[in-house]
Amino acid sequence: MRVTTKGQVTIPSAIREKAGMLPHTEVEFVYEDGTVQLLRATKRKSKAKTRGEQLIEHLREAGRKYPSKLTTDEIMAMTRGED
Repeated sequence: MRVTTKGQVTIPSAIREKAGMLPHTEVEFVYEDGTVQLLRATKRKSKAKTRGEQLIEHLREAGRKYPSKLTTDEIMAMTRGED
């Protein structure tokens, strides 16, 4: 395995799967006694919201701005294609 000029390394898919590393997983590197370890980060260091948190917030705001005049039963009937 080789480090690119940008300092990037591809983690083999078998290792990513065993470690449970999905795309956008936060990781950290630890250097100790000439060895480098790659670890999943345990805490988010930034206060920035994740993409999922941003999406949920957006949907909640939209629900408050445009409250539905339909009942739950009416919405479910529309979803099912019932008249």
